Amino acid sequence: MPQTPIISCRNLWKLFGANPEAYLTKMPPGHSYEQILADKYIAGVKDVSLDVHKGEILVIMGLSGSGKSTLLRCMTRLHSITGGAILIEGQDITNLEERGLIELRRSKMGMVFQSFGLLPHRTVLQNVAFPLEMRGQSKHDCRARGLEMIKLVGLEGREDYFPRELSGGQQQRVGIARSLAIEPDIWFLDEPFSALDPLIRREMQDEFLRLQAMLHKTIIFVTHDFNEALRLADRIAIMKEGAIEQCDTPDQIVLKPATEYVSKFTEEVEKSRVIHAETLIDPKLKATRNPVAAHATIHAIAQRIVEDDTAAIAVAREGKIIGAMPRQAAFDILMGRGDAQNN
Repeated sequence: MPQTPIISCRNLWKLFGANPEAYLTKMPPGHSYEQILADKYIAGVKDVSLDVHKGEILVIMGLSGSGKSTLLRCMTRLHSITGGAILIEGQDITNLEERGLIELRRSKMGMVFQSFGLLPHRTVLQNVAFPLEMRGQSKHDCRARGLEMIKLVGLEGREDYFPRELSGGQQQRVGIARSLAIEPDIWFLDEPFSALDPLIRREMQDEFLRLQAMLHKTIIFVTHDFNEALRLADRIAIMKEGAIEQCDTPDQIVLKPATEYVSKFTEEVEKSRVIHAETLIDPKLKATRNPVAAHATIHAIAQRIVEDDTAAIAVAREGKIIGAMPRQAAFDILMGRGDAQNN
């Protein structure tokens, strides 16, 4: 039986304008972004429906003004919504009162934003423990949990530093530790690394993946950087003008972009470093000897693809063969030849 999604958005709208609720009720179906704009409204989120499952990293990406941060803020109800529904573990939070929203955020949601938002007069430990203090937990519990989170993000020994004494990357780690202190089921991150220089940004991505491997959170991660999305995501939702153009795995978005807009993001991507062997499995093919790992990228098994003289290469997961991929399709991806696809 399929699990209930942790987050469900159903026909979600966020319109900005004079009387958006009334406008939405009389708006004709299929009204374009330009038509809405001509009516003096802005569609921050335009009829979005998607599910996010337990333990999944969903990356929402798009250019500036595409609606990605607005969608995240609707999911957390930091923005009121104009129409549709948001369900958290099956509970519709669309009309939840302020007290209920505060409790939901305190008990289930962790949030990290681009601006670190640290309290300058508080130490690292005091910053991390702050949300626990707001819950009314004891000083002993706040300190113990704070120290645990500081160790988790690699800042042990800096508990008594003030934010001004830390680098940008270290300050972001404090923000991450603070958001994790309340043990959230759902973790929302809005461009958390975009203010960092490229080297530190890469290190923070590594740290993020390390933490996720340990904690298995359900994560909504907003970015405008396609390479960051490819590196972090289980699925990517690409937005344009408030709507989702495509929501799929990184492999499928690179292999089969749904629209011309999505295709532009994938043009400069080295596909062999993104596409995995299991993505190319063709049910019509059979192979049993010397399987490659399902999770291996085409780039990682390049030597095997070049040297193999068979039409199909076996693919295995945890030692069990799950299918076979066409060698020619893998070779075409490796050589960067056109849009090699598994049909």
